[in-house]
Amino acid sequence: MPNHQQLDNVRHKDLRILAHHQPSFGENASYGHVYLSEFRYVQGEYPILFRKNAETAQFEAVALFGLAAEENLFMEENGWNACYVPLTVQRRPFLIGFQHDNQAEPKPVVHVDMDSPRISKSATEGEAVFLPQGGQSPYFQHINSVLSRIHMGHIENKIFIDTLLQHDLIESVAIKMELQDGSKLEFNNLYTINEEKLNGLPAETLFDLHKQGYVNLIYMVIASMATLSRLIDLKNKKVIGL
Repeated sequence: MPNHQQLDNVRHKDLRILAHHQPSFGENASYGHVYLSEFRYVQGEYPILFRKNAETAQFEAVALFGLAAEENLFMEENGWNACYVPLTVQRRPFLIGFQHDNQAEPKPVVHVDMDSPRISKSATEGEAVFLPQGGQSPYFQHINSVLSRIHMGHIENKIFIDTLLQHDLIESVAIKMELQDGSKLEFNNLYTINEEKLNGLPAETLFDLHKQGYVNLIYMVIASMATLSRLIDLKNKKVIGL
């Protein structure tokens, strides 16, 4: 059972977090969820694609980190080798839980995974979560902002993806490549924007998408595919031992 505890400044007054990135923290996922508010930063570093959730069959926006299962080509011994780290990585080991009081809607509250390797065992190493007087540290204020963007991002992403589906703008994409060692890779479970159908939309539909702020986001998804070449370069360096 995960050891997720609701965070409070009494029980966790001395909590410190190892906020840097290293392989021993288990950051080896080949993709991570991304949200509309960070597309601008993600698109210059990682391919943005869509995948279907295996449990819900709903589309989700993801950034691709690797070209094999449990492979993160950006995770190196000296840290995360990219200018931008997605929100779902930044927030660790914190997560959003829900408090069920006598309210109509569950209240989102911050939880912490106390089994995470990011939990510092030292009284001095890592980022303090709370100040000595009990207030939030600057580090934790940042985490709160990250969690808030993720919470809102779930809603914003769903509306965006539903709109794409309404206009039939999501299509499956087959990614095929041959590496320098002769091995071949192929992905068939990912989706991207159907540019032909996008270009064929009526002007009034494009105007509506523009008013919603979706046209820029759509082109960020399309533009992000150029970063696939960097992933291939990183993979080639890995397979030939550089």
